[in-house]
Amino acid sequence: MNAYTFDEISIGHTETFEFSVSEEKMDTFLKLTNDTNPLHIDSTYAKQNGFNYRVVYGMLSASFLSTFAGVYLPGKFCLLHEVAIGFLKPVYVGDMLKITGKVIEKQEAYKQITIKVAIENTGGGVKPFKIAKGHIKAGVLH
Repeated sequence: MNAYTFDEISIGHTETFEFSVSEEKMDTFLKLTNDTNPLHIDSTYAKQNGFNYRVVYGMLSASFLSTFAGVYLPGKFCLLHEVAIGFLKPVYVGDMLKITGKVIEKQEAYKQITIKVAIENTGGGVKPFKIAKGHIKAGVLH
């Protein structure tokens, strides 16, 4: 776990981490949220509607932005203020995703940083492509 202080963070500071989306994560998300939309739980329904397989919950992928801020940038001293995310492409079980975040603003008065984030699909032997983009605003406690 990183523990960057506000003064140690500069504009342009970048961090990255990767994770995979598994059946277990999908099942756990379903149990936590009770989101029973058939697009996420029924492969036949998903295929009938133009998708390769059941679609991973967008908010499951986006939930790892909390991990990004709380573990990687700024890390231990993070107090999450805001997350904004736009979804660009579907994600499927087994995909490997990479989150990259870059500090684009620092607010001295509030000890807050703004991080531009992108989530890319890096798996499947194809050129990586963005599946989501947005920003995080995080307070830095030290």
